[in-house]
Amino acid sequence: MNKVLTFFKTYWITILIYVGIVLGYKYIADTGMFGGFLFPPVEKIAAAASENASTLFLNMLYSFQLMIPAIAIAFSIAIILGTILGMNRKIRKVIYPVVYSVSVIPSILMSPFALLMAPSFRVASLFLVVYNTIWATLFATINGIMTIDKVYLDKARTLELNPIEKLFKVIMPAASPSIMSGFITSLRGSFVVLVYAEMYGAKYGMGFFVKKYAEYGLYDKAWCGFIFMVIVLVIVMQVFERFKNYLLRWTLNN
Repeated sequence: MNKVLTFFKTYWITILIYVGIVLGYKYIADTGMFGGFLFPPVEKIAAAASENASTLFLNMLYSFQLMIPAIAIAFSIAIILGTILGMNRKIRKVIYPVVYSVSVIPSILMSPFALLMAPSFRVASLFLVVYNTIWATLFATINGIMTIDKVYLDKARTLELNPIEKLFKVIMPAASPSIMSGFITSLRGSFVVLVYAEMYGAKYGMGFFVKKYAEYGLYDKAWCGFIFMVIVLVIVMQVFERFKNYLLRWTLNN
C-alpha cells in the first residue's frame, strides 16, 4: 500500500497529463473537430484492440525477432570497436574521422542501397537497424574510455594488473555509465528505423500493422496499433532503464 501511495505522490502530475491527453482525444473525436474519419471514437478503438489482440501480439513478436538480434549485433560491434579506438590513440587518429564521416549519413538514405543489395528484406531491415543503433553506443564507449580518471589507471598500474584484468576490472566499469547512456540513446533510435523498415516491405510487425490499416482507411485499427506500439516500446525502454540502473547501482545517482 505504501508503494502505491508513493507512486501516486511521485507521478500524480504525470498521470494527470496522460488523462488530459485521453480526454483531449475523446473531445476531438466526439465533436468531430477534424472530421470523424481520422479520429474515430475511443469506443471503436477499444473494440478494434479487443478484436485484434492476437494479431497485435503476433506483430510484436515479429518486431522483436528483428530488433533483438539487431541490437545485440550493434552493441557488440560498438563495444569492440569503441574499446579499440578509446584505448589506442594512434588507431583513433586514423579511424575516428572515417567512423565520424560514415555516422552522419542518415539510415533512411541508406535504405535504397540496403533494399537493392541485400538478399532479402529481412537482411536489409537488420542492416538498417544495426546501422542506426550502433553510433551512439560507439561514441559513448570511445568518450567513456578516453575520459577515465587517471587515478584509476594509476591504481591499476600499482596493483600490477595484466591487460585483461585492467580492461574488465578498471576500464570497462569506469566507462560503463557513459556506455549505458549511449546504449539507451541507441535503443530509442533503433525503434524509429525498425518501424520505418516494417512500414515499407514487411509482412508483419508493429509498424506494418499501423501502415496497413491506415492505407485501408481503418483508423480505429491503426490507432489501436499505434497505441499498442507506444505501450510496448515504453515497457521495453523501462526494462532497459531498470537494467541500466542495476548495473550502475554503485554510482552516485543510483
